[in-house]
Amino acid sequence: MRKRIYIQILLSAFLTAGLFITGFYVGQSSNSGKEILKSETATTTESIDLSNYWKAWKILDEKFAPASSTASKITDEKKIWGSIQGLASSYGDPYTVFFPPEESKEFEEEISGSFGGVGMEIDVLNGALTVVAPLKNTPAEAAGVLAGDKIIMIGDKSTTSMTSNDALKLIRGDIGTSVTITFGRVGEAEPLVKTITRDAIEIPTVDTELLPSGVFVIHLYNFSATSPNLFRNALREFIKSGSNKLVLDLRNNPGGYLEASLDMASWFLPTGKLVVTEDFGGKEEKKEYRSKGYDIFNDKLKFAILINEGSASASEILAGALRENGEATLIGQNTFGKGSVQELIDLTPDTSLKVTVAHWLTPLGNSISNGGLTPDIKVELTKENTANDKDPVLEKAVEYLTSQ
Repeated sequence: MRKRIYIQILLSAFLTAGLFITGFYVGQSSNSGKEILKSETATTTESIDLSNYWKAWKILDEKFAPASSTASKITDEKKIWGSIQGLASSYGDPYTVFFPPEESKEFEEEISGSFGGVGMEIDVLNGALTVVAPLKNTPAEAAGVLAGDKIIMIGDKSTTSMTSNDALKLIRGDIGTSVTITFGRVGEAEPLVKTITRDAIEIPTVDTELLPSGVFVIHLYNFSATSPNLFRNALREFIKSGSNKLVLDLRNNPGGYLEASLDMASWFLPTGKLVVTEDFGGKEEKKEYRSKGYDIFNDKLKFAILINEGSASASEILAGALRENGEATLIGQNTFGKGSVQELIDLTPDTSLKVTVAHWLTPLGNSISNGGLTPDIKVELTKENTANDKDPVLEKAVEYLTSQ
């Protein structure tokens, strides 16, 4: 029997450059390591012909010559782990990964640990290692890293075919040490080489400001465990301000707890309104998540949400729910499109398998994984309209809300 527990791995993502999976499961298998290994040597169904696999195993045993006498011994266990890694990669999903013993231990430490990093969220997008978002007040942001930048090299290592987990290992390190990263950026003819000093990353959750135009802005940087309470306090400030024009800035917010996005959506939606659906691809019945019905605003509220390619996961869930329920207008650029759910299953006592088991659907049934969210009002960023710290996206939102 498998136990599923929602956890969030936002902390490690903030500290380094890792994963940002909203709706991440930890599974525990009741099988022992020996039982798993035995099952790998037998055909599970009569329709599967493993003769070529065993033929390749035999050829490699007989023919392979190590590069030197000091090369590490290839054990049968290592062959099994390598085989499972290949099986997982054959699904063509960057989030479906097998962790052999050493990597499994590192991944567990990543979930619960604390270490130095540069403060940017990364993922594989269209086969390229991509910056989802540089996080606020971090070395990456200070170095000028932008959402959408492609990571070409880390140190002297090419990132071609590199997973986000492998990249994470190279990027994180001791506080005070530095890492050199080469980026590719749309509009730049030459690669950008940046040497960034690692630090302990502390990310603010919410900032608020009342603009001279009377527009109240809530900048939300993550969906952590404390986000719902902080967001509630920010809404209280908004109400006290007397404004009816609200901007929620979700740009470069890589996500976090699903529960946080549900709670925030509930301030704007009546009880029972659909927020998001978890689609298991026909393997299990779909699971719907609905508003708790705080619903404190009337139809006089003028509401815009700012998004960009760094808005991912829980950000996309919240923005999609409020747009499709008719509560908010989305302004900015397309979101990242991180709409999949992973489950971490203990394969043996010291190995694990991370598997994509579901995808998030917006209230109208649109898959977030299918290209993310498209804004209602698109704002292109150029060197001219962003010069001197101008923010054309926020300016467009103010223009939109004050003209209604």
